[in-house]
Amino acid sequence: MNALRQLRWVAFLEGMSFLGLLFIAMPVKYLFAQPLAVRITGSVHGLLFLLFVSSLFRAASEHGWTPRRSLAAFGASLVPFGTFVLDRSLRREEREQGRSRSGDALTPD
Repeated sequence: MNALRQLRWVAFLEGMSFLGLLFIAMPVKYLFAQPLAVRITGSVHGLLFLLFVSSLFRAASEHGWTPRRSLAAFGASLVPFGTFVLDRSLRREEREQGRSRSGDALTPD
């Protein structure tokens, strides 16, 4: 799996776990006094966050992202719904990468 596709998958899962933590587990904890919901969801989210950072580092290294681009992608993981906004630019970059590959194959040597 290429680095951008991996980052998109991990970012989606991390974003979903973040929303689950904020909008499901935390209300369950405080409204129904059930802290186990946050403990479980928070642990899953923490693991996915670490995978996100690892995938981000891989994608940034392989694609020569500037520090600003990398920092913006990292910042997206800290904001609710941010990874879904990030996905739009990653999908666009992945499409452009695919076009450049297919264009390279068609050009004569």
